[in-house]
Amino acid sequence: MITNSKVLVTGGAGFIGSNLCEDLLKHDNYVVCLDNFSTGHFHNIKSFIDNKNFRLIVGDIRNLSDCKKAVEGVDIVLHEAALGSVPRSINDPVTTNEVNVCGFLNMLVAVRDAKVKRMVYAASSSTYGDSENLPKVEDIIGKPLSPYAVTKYTDELYAHVFALNYGLDTVGLRYFNVYGRRQDPNGAYAAVIPKFTMLLMQHQSPLINGDGTNSRDFTYIDNVIQMNHLADGWQRTDPVSGLLSPVSAIFNTAVGERNDLNMMVKYLKQYLSEYDPEIANIEIKYGPNRKGDIPHSLASIKKAETVLGYKPSHNLEKGLKEAVEWYWENLK
Repeated sequence: MITNSKVLVTGGAGFIGSNLCEDLLKHDNYVVCLDNFSTGHFHNIKSFIDNKNFRLIVGDIRNLSDCKKAVEGVDIVLHEAALGSVPRSINDPVTTNEVNVCGFLNMLVAVRDAKVKRMVYAASSSTYGDSENLPKVEDIIGKPLSPYAVTKYTDELYAHVFALNYGLDTVGLRYFNVYGRRQDPNGAYAAVIPKFTMLLMQHQSPLINGDGTNSRDFTYIDNVIQMNHLADGWQRTDPVSGLLSPVSAIFNTAVGERNDLNMMVKYLKQYLSEYDPEIANIEIKYGPNRKGDIPHSLASIKKAETVLGYKPSHNLEKGLKEAVEWYWENLK
């Protein structure tokens, strides 16, 4: 576990970032949160904003000066700030690139200059692109299918180059369809699980893109938190010299199980019906597939298990049950 350290979480007011901030505070860390609130929300960090071990910096990773201010005296950086969503990137590739690539490069420069121990960053399963191999193995990728995927793969290349040329430790975590508490159900680019949950709670019919057989390796937020801890603690020793060597590595962050959208919605209706029986009878609608979507996604987590000692704590059923409980208590 990351403990007794000064940790910067970029995008710390977002869904994943705020969960990381909360968990880090529980483990006696001093947490710096950098966020411009373009997609993050103050209510995500409200419960610990007055914690003496928490500092909020309102800033933008597109400004190098903000990045350098945020990394001052920091031991570890967990870089979560990004513009997500494949559809958003198709509609506005320029802004997606500015945030995800230019902002990422700014963070690398700031981390390098401040001599921070390591930067763990949010990579993406979208990097696998049109590769049809299942399960997805870190070393085998295809061509990107969206501007978003291009930006996240570019980040991996930059991280590798900075490790190679500057000795900077970087670990990328390829997130697979993360969901859970605090994930925003509103907006045009809301993720499928919180969006469907909210619609069902309002007795509205969700629309599945395609026939529902597209599948995902849905990953609960607690699995992501575990992987961030493990990625920071990992040390790699050079086999010849026996000395610690710079790290530039990629790990899938998932469960290693594939569930199609029909199954996911079945579980959602089942768990929500425990609070409101009428939800069980809500009709599900179907429409065309979205541009840029990968039909099937399933991660191999063997590398994370073997190298980091990763053991997913939540499969889809357990994760959805906890997520539904949180949404019902906080958003009803």
